[in-house]
Amino acid sequence: MSKKKADNAEERRRIGEVEEEEDEDEGKNDLEAWERAYADDRSWESLQEDDSGFLRPIDTNILHHDQYRRRLRSVSATARIQKGLIRYLYLVIDLSKAAGEMDFKPSRMAVVAKYAEAFIREFFDQNPLSHIGLITIKDGVSQCLTDLGGSPDYHIKVLMDKLGCAGDASLQNALDLVHENLNDIPSYGHREALILYSALTTCDPADIMETIQKCKKAKIRCSIIGLSAEIYICKHLCQETGGTYSVALDEFHFKDLLLEHAPPPPAIAEFAVSNLIKMGFPQRGAEGVISICSCHKEVKVGGGYTCPRCKARVCELPTECQICGLTLVSSPHLARSYHHLFPITPFNEVLSALLSNPRHTLPRVCFGCQQTLPIPLPVRKFTALSDAGSKTSLRVACPKCNQHFCFDCDIYIHESLHNCPGCESRRHPKILNLNE
Repeated sequence: MSKKKADNAEERRRIGEVEEEEDEDEGKNDLEAWERAYADDRSWESLQEDDSGFLRPIDTNILHHDQYRRRLRSVSATARIQKGLIRYLYLVIDLSKAAGEMDFKPSRMAVVAKYAEAFIREFFDQNPLSHIGLITIKDGVSQCLTDLGGSPDYHIKVLMDKLGCAGDASLQNALDLVHENLNDIPSYGHREALILYSALTTCDPADIMETIQKCKKAKIRCSIIGLSAEIYICKHLCQETGGTYSVALDEFHFKDLLLEHAPPPPAIAEFAVSNLIKMGFPQRGAEGVISICSCHKEVKVGGGYTCPRCKARVCELPTECQICGLTLVSSPHLARSYHHLFPITPFNEVLSALLSNPRHTLPRVCFGCQQTLPIPLPVRKFTALSDAGSKTSLRVACPKCNQHFCFDCDIYIHESLHNCPGCESRRHPKILNLNE
């Protein structure tokens, strides 16, 4: 009798599991189409065919590193070109009704806001001496959300509070506002406008061609990233002002296109004029001292910085003194801008044939993180030797010190550290003999 009861209990348990699985399937069917896309509804896109004809998951780390290597090669090709290190950039965001479209999930506006925040932080990390401002396009007019400044948190806070789609887009009104705010920038500053455009049309009050020529005469480089389709007027604007125009295919492509504008671009030849710039290095104010901030015209206690020329107080660096107009920076800002002038040499990819060759004794650990470097698989019999020798392993080598690094260290060294650990370890300071 007890055995029969146990069998019945087991059967009820199985029936319960089947019902739970059916409920989960019904739950997936109740999802919206765009929600199912995030629930492995397009899992076939994450597969690729290997050399032997089998389907394997795509290694996203290798794809990310390949994109990084292509970007690094393009940067190294223009390493000797003068770049604009002091940039004054206005980020123009289209918040018309076209930004509410849901081809980017959950909407274009949400995707733009998400990656605009990442761009602002990356911009100040790559350009510590530069300034950025925000302009929005909505209801056929353009509005300046923030003036040019060096505080990423302030720009992000104001942007997140002003999100909302309405009306048509007016490209001419945005360009007029950019020209009005950038026309008085000193000659040593590089004037730029980056427009994130969602609409397919522009509703302008006058001839936009005259506005484009006015921006070109004022040396304002205008670049556009489209979220819908290619538009002639946008392409014409970028060609006339020396900017770049691209259209995002999806969310991740949009992120890559946007972050490509964070490093300083090459300076236009006719505008690249050398200038001497007066800069002040202010000291940080003592804690507990009460003073009036010249930036916000408010009384604040402690902190801040004191201008070395007029002794006025400012909240943050870099900035320009509101009293005497002196450019105020700190020494770390100049040091962080140095790597754009003399970038580190790109590392060479190590071929798999060198690792499988017994004549070459290569290191088995990464010189940076000391993690074991992966060993490539043996060459298949049906694979041509020429093909095997052209394939790269999961490591790179510095052309100067010949130390080997993994992919993660390669990206960290070139994008954050800007110094090769192998080359720096060889630079031993000279020991002075005090008896001489």
